[in-house]
Amino acid sequence: MTSWVGRTAVEIAAAVREKRITPREVVAEHLARIELLDVRVGAFRRLRAQEALAEADEVAGRADLADLPLAGVPLAVKDNLGVRGESTRHGSTATPDAPADDDHVTVARLRAAGAIVVGVTNVPELCIWGTTEGPLGTARNPWDTTRTAGGSSGGSAAAVGAGMVPVALGNDGMGSLRIPAANCGVVTIKPGLGVVPAGIGNGDWFGMSENGPLATTVEDARLLLSVLADTEFVRSDAHAGRRIALSVRSPITGVTVSRPFTSAAREAAALLDSAGHQVRPADPPYPLSIGVTSFTHWTAGTARDAEGFDRGGLTRRTRVHAAVGRRFVGHVERGQHKEQLRRRLEPFFAEHDVLLTPALARRSPTAAAWHERGWLRNVLANTNYSPMTPPWNLTGWPAMAVPFGTAIGRALRRAVGGPPGL
Repeated sequence: MTSWVGRTAVEIAAAVREKRITPREVVAEHLARIELLDVRVGAFRRLRAQEALAEADEVAGRADLADLPLAGVPLAVKDNLGVRGESTRHGSTATPDAPADDDHVTVARLRAAGAIVVGVTNVPELCIWGTTEGPLGTARNPWDTTRTAGGSSGGSAAAVGAGMVPVALGNDGMGSLRIPAANCGVVTIKPGLGVVPAGIGNGDWFGMSENGPLATTVEDARLLLSVLADTEFVRSDAHAGRRIALSVRSPITGVTVSRPFTSAAREAAALLDSAGHQVRPADPPYPLSIGVTSFTHWTAGTARDAEGFDRGGLTRRTRVHAAVGRRFVGHVERGQHKEQLRRRLEPFFAEHDVLLTPALARRSPTAAAWHERGWLRNVLANTNYSPMTPPWNLTGWPAMAVPFGTAIGRALRRAVGGPPGL
């Protein structure tokens, strides 16, 4: 009997459309895997087992089944996007437990394309941090469960990385797709401002937050992105070499990138060079102030998202983050520093088509109770391991994370097989 766990969304949807497998069978196999593995990984806050099976039967009965691009594909959704009938908790006990009346527009588009929501995934409180843990759950890296899955789309990335679902939905305000994707060895893309509808939190972190896909292959990410953006993204047949800049320098002064990550980036550059692209070392002209700019936007976004919630229900690190950010809200709203950064970097991208960097600076922190630790300790841990991502939220330009090399998990894989077998 063919197992559909570990198969791509493209393969699953084709098999369902051709009636080689039913949506219920696909979903049931993935639910069994979740039941087996999630006690150790912690990807899901809420598993929708019975609801997903009922929705699978509905998809099987659709008159347009043969035309659905995501027919019968199991999907995980980050817990800051509305799923009809489920509460949206943003990783916090300060949020209401009332079920959502409607799907978020991105969830609605994926469901209309035939995807089936099997569960809502864990996030850090208010989706602030680059580690995923809090009062509602902890998401661990499926390749090394002693480490965090990253954040804030950590539960979604862990679910895909462990083979519990082929694809997931997340979002990215300062790296929240790319950081967990890099940790969990999956593909993601922050599509660029305005490509996919946002509607994240209270104002999309001043336009920095974007919804996007998590997948095991570039082709699956392309498929999900096409549905999310309601635009067909086709593979280019052009073979002309791209002008690629390789940079292994951290944008943030004082933060260094460790050797395993610089080595992986250089190996990727060599591979691209051998494929006919023009690759050369070149660092973007990051301003010295980019660390401060990132910090003020990060905290101000939190301050805005915390408005209206019972602050007594928030963890201390979140309360402090929001309190610091409140003094910057007016400054950030004017948007002048984002515009200045775009103007500064535009000449660099007139000379280069692509910037290649490590996604992270070092291994992710341990999967500990970071929500019980001090605010400054959290800020330093986040900044020191993930300094590479914030510039592209500030500019609103697209950014992608693609697995290349392994820095963690070798001992675990030898011992227990690693994902997809964990």
